[in-house]
Amino acid sequence: MSTQALSKSYTLGDLELKNRVIMAPMTRGRADNPEKKPTRDLHAEYYKQRASAGLIISEGSQISEDAVGYINTPGIHTKAQVEGWKEVTSAVHDADGKIFIQLWHVGRMSHPDFHGGELPLAPSPINPNAKSFTPEGFKDTVAPREMTTEDIKQTIADFKQAAKNSMEAGFDGVEIHSSNGYLFHQFFNATSNHRNDEYGGSIENRAKILFEVLDAVKEVMPEKRIGIRLNPSMHGLFGMTMDEETIPTFDYIINKLNEYDLAYLHLSEPFNDVSEISFAETDIAKRYRPIYKGTLMINSNFDQEKGNEVIENEEADLVAFGKPFISNPDLAERFAQNVALDSWDEDTFYSGGAAGYIDYEAKTDRAAVLQ
Repeated sequence: MSTQALSKSYTLGDLELKNRVIMAPMTRGRADNPEKKPTRDLHAEYYKQRASAGLIISEGSQISEDAVGYINTPGIHTKAQVEGWKEVTSAVHDADGKIFIQLWHVGRMSHPDFHGGELPLAPSPINPNAKSFTPEGFKDTVAPREMTTEDIKQTIADFKQAAKNSMEAGFDGVEIHSSNGYLFHQFFNATSNHRNDEYGGSIENRAKILFEVLDAVKEVMPEKRIGIRLNPSMHGLFGMTMDEETIPTFDYIINKLNEYDLAYLHLSEPFNDVSEISFAETDIAKRYRPIYKGTLMINSNFDQEKGNEVIENEEADLVAFGKPFISNPDLAERFAQNVALDSWDEDTFYSGGAAGYIDYEAKTDRAAVLQ
């Protein structure tokens, strides 16, 4: 058995993870049905195949119809969706796995085609000038409708209900998607939030919605089963532009998260080169490990060597892997047994159906890892 850092167990609150290889949340576009629910034949099989991960974080799942922004993504706001997710969680648990669901609202990264012709909701009516993946293909985004205070209150209630639904569906916990240019990130960023009420202006005001959602969610589930995902140095994608207040905003948020007994904080290293942006942070794990006192998960372009290194250097506790899990369902075993990885087919990432989803083969002895 390997003694490498990634293969060591980890105590996550009241959960024992068998390794530190985490399956990152990834949109796969397989909920191609009228209910937008997960299915036994596809979703349950896909996640079960990857249940040897220390923890699976599901694809982003919309908390309401207002939250939708991509075709064929599953939700967690209807009875049919909850029943569909029960198939998934049962399959993962039967395979000795653990799974959190990622709760998602895309905000302005949507299109009227998803909302009966109505504008998507966002902190301010600022077009991200990006593309939305609609049922008719990619379309230009539009200027969204600025959320009213009542819209914000309803969104907070929707997150709370989605968390409650997640517990009913059998998930081990939830991850609140506060990252990657979606709704919360749009509130955080001064370039996408021009509000002059209690949710705009100061850093504290722009971060307020996240903590109101967190306070609401912890009313229906334990704090230690809640994760938060953030992407502090995202720049140039989905219309997100960093400024001098961006990193101080995340410093404030992450410091304040220490007041909660969360499952983990899930951070992303920069998605693209930000080395020439004077106010960007190029090494997220190093910056925030001294600041955040709880479990720190890191992701973005890690391989086995870099994953082991970041844990050995005590810059993170867990490492989340995305694309490698697509083509290597037994990724944790491959790392433990130093087995070469198979490559993935990008043409099938969002294509629907079984191809490129559940037809990648495991090539290791799982039993050896579980002993």
